[in-house]
Amino acid sequence: MGKVWLICGLFLLLSIPLFLSIDTLAPQPFTFFSFRKVFIQFTGIVAILAMSIAILLSIRLAIAEKALGGLDKSYRLHKWMGIIALSFSVLHWLAVEGAKWLVKAGVLVKPAHHHSEEAISSVEATLKSYKHLAKDLGEWGFYLSVALIVLALVKWFPYHLFRKSHKWLAILFLPLVFHSIVLFKFDYWSTFFGWLCLLVMLLATLGCILVLFNKVGKARKVEGKIISLTAYPGVKAIQGTVLLDTGWAGHKAGQFAFVTSNQKEGAHPYTIASAWNEQEQELSFVVKTLGDWTKKLPDYLTVGMPVTIEGPYGYFDFVSPAPKQIWIAGGIGITPFIAKMKERALKPSDLPVTLFYVTKQYDQQAVEKLKEDALQGNIRLIVYDSSEKGRFTADFVTEHVEDWQQASVWFCGPALFGKQIKDALSKQSERKIEFHQELFDMR
Repeated sequence: MGKVWLICGLFLLLSIPLFLSIDTLAPQPFTFFSFRKVFIQFTGIVAILAMSIAILLSIRLAIAEKALGGLDKSYRLHKWMGIIALSFSVLHWLAVEGAKWLVKAGVLVKPAHHHSEEAISSVEATLKSYKHLAKDLGEWGFYLSVALIVLALVKWFPYHLFRKSHKWLAILFLPLVFHSIVLFKFDYWSTFFGWLCLLVMLLATLGCILVLFNKVGKARKVEGKIISLTAYPGVKAIQGTVLLDTGWAGHKAGQFAFVTSNQKEGAHPYTIASAWNEQEQELSFVVKTLGDWTKKLPDYLTVGMPVTIEGPYGYFDFVSPAPKQIWIAGGIGITPFIAKMKERALKPSDLPVTLFYVTKQYDQQAVEKLKEDALQGNIRLIVYDSSEKGRFTADFVTEHVEDWQQASVWFCGPALFGKQIKDALSKQSERKIEFHQELFDMR
């Protein structure tokens, strides 16, 4: 989250001096209405730029994924850029409508409007002719966008409905760009920042076209069919293995892919639980059957069913200069570690690794398979049944790993659980902990 917060902070901080390079936030004479005029421009610019960046992040650009350290970080930044866009859109709307309410209530007196006698260019005249249409489109675009962004942030809103409704934002963005271009103060277009805003909006418009025509991730999509299914009722999980058609470029242990088994439901992200073997051309996934869709998978999936795989994504790659590693898996967070154990079985390594598998639900069949994978991958496995032993803590890690401060720590599981472990280890360590954790939340 550190890099995500840093980028959001820099975006907000830089927006002020960049705006001040083309206008002022302290107009003279300083009155409510003179400030309102520039504040409307400022909040509108920040809102449309944040929304543009959010859209560019949503199309899974490889350059953004690499720069941020994984698609999970890219989507987290996408989420917060959406929140910034929402916040500044509300401020923009309040600046526009609030003054009208205050004038209507008699609190403020609207200043007389003076028509300029200066000649204007044909371009400016054309833009002004669309002023009322742009205002109407912006207002209705604002109302609908707010509703859709709020729905996207509400966790109880079903994933398949979130996916479809979120796509509508790509449609709504187009009239909002029109609104911005028409109502952008014309003098701004002669500045570097004005052209930068236009470039960002146009790039985001191209991104919307990719979204609307289902071109996002197309180059990474491969067809396949399910060749085996194994249920683990004790931990409420199901494992599926897919035989791929040609086109998969391979993957690293710890990466994930988007899997589509039902076009109506759409793609869901799952961590790959197998090492890549070019001769076999197979991928395995282990999925917790608790979500709106995933709880239906044991009854829905069948051997021979066609699926579409898009990926691989992610930088949870176990690359570290540390002389040893500590892996901590919370529940279904075991999947990237399964993949890495299988990879080490194919490509043996002497790097010391201790894997803590923390689970509230114990399945003997699943644990036996883990033990077999750990043995073949030269991994020290410690299974921690929290239903019997109580809460897993950092103390348990430090007690069971010698020279633990020299290790890199790799965590996959509930976000809050990971934060608690990281904070506790950091307090006990005399040096900065190398802690890796994926933000596996795509909404």
